[in-house]
Amino acid sequence: MELEQQTKRPLIETYAVPILIVAIGAGFLAISGGLTSRGDTRNDAEYAALQEKVMPSGGVELPVVWGDLGKRLVESGSIDREKFVALYGSLSEEESALLDRGNPERMRITRENAPYLLNLLWAFGLANKNSILEEGEMSDPAYGLPAEASAQAGGAGGFASTGGWPLAKGGAMEHYSMHSFTTLTPEEHRLVEQVSKNIYRPCCGNSTHFPDCNHGMAMLGLLELMASQGVSKEEMYKAALAVNSYWFPDTYLTIATYMGSRGIEWSGMSPREVLSAEYSSAGGYSRIAAQVAKIQGGSGTSCGT
Repeated sequence: MELEQQTKRPLIETYAVPILIVAIGAGFLAISGGLTSRGDTRNDAEYAALQEKVMPSGGVELPVVWGDLGKRLVESGSIDREKFVALYGSLSEEESALLDRGNPERMRITRENAPYLLNLLWAFGLANKNSILEEGEMSDPAYGLPAEASAQAGGAGGFASTGGWPLAKGGAMEHYSMHSFTTLTPEEHRLVEQVSKNIYRPCCGNSTHFPDCNHGMAMLGLLELMASQGVSKEEMYKAALAVNSYWFPDTYLTIATYMGSRGIEWSGMSPREVLSAEYSSAGGYSRIAAQVAKIQGGSGTSCGT
């Protein structure tokens, strides 16, 4: 479900939420973890094999520890626990641990928990104090809403990643870059700045440095966590590609199909290259999907959002 109104600007796309979202369903807050369409001629075994390469059924371990951030998000009001749990009806043992008790182990993303991790990381990325949110495109009128709409929406509060988050106590902007859950050193911050500008998402044409939607804000949060825990640049790109693949399954299966047609295995691809605008932005993915459709004589696949 898309509740955003899109406003195009030169070289960048923005998503605005000019009205108060009174009720919102799980379909908007969390994408489906499954595939939406095949659009190709491979048999089931071939398709399952490709899935296993791109998004393993056993999941992928991420180089970060979540710890007690869920509990701290709730304590700060960045997540209203009652509203959050109501979204799901009930929480599994794993989900409850991440929200309430903490987890000393490294995070693992799977086909099943990808939507849940998306929402936790969304809340963290939005609330954690970060100059990217305060001084970057999110707060720059040149990339935002028209002046009158911007004033009504509260500046950065008019984007899908902010106006679309109703699961906080009070308004989302009361928590926007307000809580020091992790504090980055200047070097770590420069790393997040650099990497975030090179990671795109297929739901729009923006990099993570402009986190105007839920996936962008969640990815920014993940990058901050990785930087704060000493993860190298190469490992950050590798983890980001794994996460994007679970959040946008059809997109990356299509990209893998395209690369396979050129004799390049998924494991041989550079994560940074795959995450670039050439492949992972809405425009880049659209071009790849069109090529795959020509190769297979079908309609290609959708990005699954």
